[in-house]
Amino acid sequence: MPSQRAHRVGELIQQEISALLIRGLKDPRIGFVTITGVEVTPDLHLARVYYSVVGDEDARRQTAAGLKSSTPFIRQQLGRQLRMKYLPDLIFEYDTSIEYGNRIESLLRAIHTDETDP
Repeated sequence: MPSQRAHRVGELIQQEISALLIRGLKDPRIGFVTITGVEVTPDLHLARVYYSVVGDEDARRQTAAGLKSSTPFIRQQLGRQLRMKYLPDLIFEYDTSIEYGNRIESLLRAIHTDETDP
């Protein structure tokens, strides 16, 4: 379980990256992105930033490439806002939990409709 400090730093990183995305990055590959969560290691040296993208597989790949190339700029902006002694390295990972939840919901609906049919 992450420490209280790591949890707070993760929340701050999530807020700041979300604000950066709202203001807009200049990379046209980054589409409509939502930061769904940030996990920071207890030593505060690594932050996994989970995101979701509206669109198809191609939009997801383009956004992944755009976020990867924008990581140094995002980290620089975070350093200016957070003023930490050491800013964690950022790793962007696509969040599959939304797709997983939708899949489970569709399976439950299918089971429910099978039960109601005579």
